[in-house]
Amino acid sequence: MQDFTDFWLRLDNAAKIYPAVKSQELTAVFRISVDLKERVKAKQFIEAIQSLENRFPYYKVTLKAGFFWYYLEPADLPFTVIPDSDTPCRAFEKQELLFRILVKANRISVEFSHILTDGTGALEFLKTLLFLYLEKTGVQLPQELPFHQPKDLPKEEEYEDAYNRYFKKIDSINQRQPNAFHLPFRLNDRPRLKILTAELSVKSIAANAKKYEVSITDYLVAVYLHSMQELFEEQSALKKHRSNKIIRIEVPVNLRRIFPSRTMRNFSLYVMPGIDLHLGHYSFEEIVKIVFHQVRLETDRKLISKMISRNVSGEKNPIVRTLPLFIKSLFLSILYSRGTKQYSGVVTNMGNIDLGTEINSLIQQFIFIPPPPNDILKVNCAAAGFNGKLHLTFCNITVSKELERKFLSFLTNQGIAVKLTRYT
Repeated sequence: MQDFTDFWLRLDNAAKIYPAVKSQELTAVFRISVDLKERVKAKQFIEAIQSLENRFPYYKVTLKAGFFWYYLEPADLPFTVIPDSDTPCRAFEKQELLFRILVKANRISVEFSHILTDGTGALEFLKTLLFLYLEKTGVQLPQELPFHQPKDLPKEEEYEDAYNRYFKKIDSINQRQPNAFHLPFRLNDRPRLKILTAELSVKSIAANAKKYEVSITDYLVAVYLHSMQELFEEQSALKKHRSNKIIRIEVPVNLRRIFPSRTMRNFSLYVMPGIDLHLGHYSFEEIVKIVFHQVRLETDRKLISKMISRNVSGEKNPIVRTLPLFIKSLFLSILYSRGTKQYSGVVTNMGNIDLGTEINSLIQQFIFIPPPPNDILKVNCAAAGFNGKLHLTFCNITVSKELERKFLSFLTNQGIAVKLTRYT
């Protein structure tokens, strides 16, 4: 067991790029919220937070810059709760922990920097906090309920760099993909971020996905591609001629489902299904078929291993290791910009959240808000399912809501009831 009073952590492979590109607007911060059926009780909630102080020492850290790399250093800062009254997914200041806990009326939210963890790690933390809070309000927790008990010591696997654990050197040629089509809308005035949430019936959308023999995630990605194709086709002839004619969607993949790990840090990669408009117009049926096969191919264990090898090999390169941090950061920011140009949007699905009948009965909904998009992508989309409802969240930094309108109108035309909700 490691002594957490004097330790530091290297950034995992997924986290390394974020310090080089993050800003007050491009924050790399995401949020998960749970709405309870009753107002949050302050005393019990604070007690629950305090009981977690020693359970997640790998989250009780701040970002530091060394000569060669950024790293995470222990911080003598308490876990605190703040009122939820500001714009979601704000940037963290230099001396802050890289996550925050927020509360407002009956809503509990956690926000995490992607430097620290991904959606899976953040959800596990939120579930632990929620269970402890409910227990302190007198709720009898089911004995079989799995979560990070405060009395348990943190296990090393919880803070491992799982990318390095599953890294094996694979020699392959990295083929650069052509740039993708991006939304043609101008940006909002600052502060730019606007959020739109929509509630759908899981049963209804699952039935539609089943008609095409695909998953809900595949279906949502296909709808996004279809909507982007419409936006491309509505452009003038001159703009269509000048636009990139590839539409790709980045879809994060939780690698814990492929490579066993209990890490509470980042452990996800992505696939990028897409369509090539040089070949003409695609029907929705064609798009769904393409998404299904491309996702299955790209999530093959061997291809994921190749992607891990490609990503981790860069940081293990002896020349790269000896470069000072400011040169690494410049190089990473260029890589980030080039990479973003290769896809048109993001769809991230947290999947269905099920905490058991007793706990579910105390909860209204879960909302997943993705990190604010950069000025190339302009819109990000996230989904989370709970108790028969799927909540979609669009983060948009443009003056237009046309993508969301096309996306949700398509669902409505497919017989899926869409209810717009206000995230306040």
